[in-house]
Amino acid sequence: MSKIISALSLLAVLISPLVAEDRIEIRVGMVGLDTSHAPAFTKILNDPEATHGVKVVAGVPAFSPDIESSASRIDQFVETLTKDYGVKMYESIEAMLPHVDVVMIESVDGRPHLAQATPGIMAGKPTFIDKPVAASLEDAVAIYDLAKKHDTPVWSSSNLRFHAGVVSAATTDVGEIAAVISFGPASLEPNHLDLAWYGIHSTEALFTVIGTGCLSVSRTHTEGTDVVTGIWEGGKTGTLLGLRKSKTPFGLRVFGTKKVIEESAGAAYPELMAEMVKFFKTGEPPVSPETTLEIFAFMAAADESKARDGAPVTLAEMMKKARAE
Repeated sequence: MSKIISALSLLAVLISPLVAEDRIEIRVGMVGLDTSHAPAFTKILNDPEATHGVKVVAGVPAFSPDIESSASRIDQFVETLTKDYGVKMYESIEAMLPHVDVVMIESVDGRPHLAQATPGIMAGKPTFIDKPVAASLEDAVAIYDLAKKHDTPVWSSSNLRFHAGVVSAATTDVGEIAAVISFGPASLEPNHLDLAWYGIHSTEALFTVIGTGCLSVSRTHTEGTDVVTGIWEGGKTGTLLGLRKSKTPFGLRVFGTKKVIEESAGAAYPELMAEMVKFFKTGEPPVSPETTLEIFAFMAAADESKARDGAPVTLAEMMKKARAE
């Protein structure tokens, strides 16, 4: 009998850490509840059948009065998070932080992201900043510089990066890539870099497939369409087709030395949340600061090229300017 008890005791010791780990709950604080992403992401993370141990428990209902899509929806989303998912609301980020382990910045407006992310970053709370990471390259640089200073893991991404079509376009062996075309909707918002408002999705898909290493950008702009072409190291070209006056599906075409492929793309909320859970548990961002900053330098260079009537603009110039301001 004593041997059986000893064996059971040993088994309990071996199993108990696993059981305890499975029950650990990572408490998420969500800042900015004026986007459909807030209830959509909370629904996935707070699924009662989920076993990942990550849950949205707190929120700060920030919104932007001068953006109609923000101001008109905030009350609806706050009500959903409060009533359907039991999320507790706080009046300020500082008041919320002691009650959470990690932070998700979800404000649809990129302008307040630096201010919203700062308290959590300074407190060492791993932070995800929904697209766009900021409204300007200067703010994006400031966010990642602050994260580096405080050794706080921070990342940002469009959910399109993790869509099966984008992943397939990025991983299919087409030989050596010569060119990539990424297309999709690109509505504008005057307080943001033109591509940062909605063109961020197609831009991120482009970079997911072709990789980093963009040197310069030129842009052709009309009221309904943008054609932004980047030259990459080794002579590769990446073209973003931003659409405003036609049907606007997301998609990619990849031109390689072995084959040419085309993939459709779209929302990938569960896939993004799977990456979110990994990040909150490991502290390792799936998208590096360098990648996101290059994407923003690309978008800033596109705006500068527009201002220069389509002349090529280097990303190095935009990064130098952003760090000087």
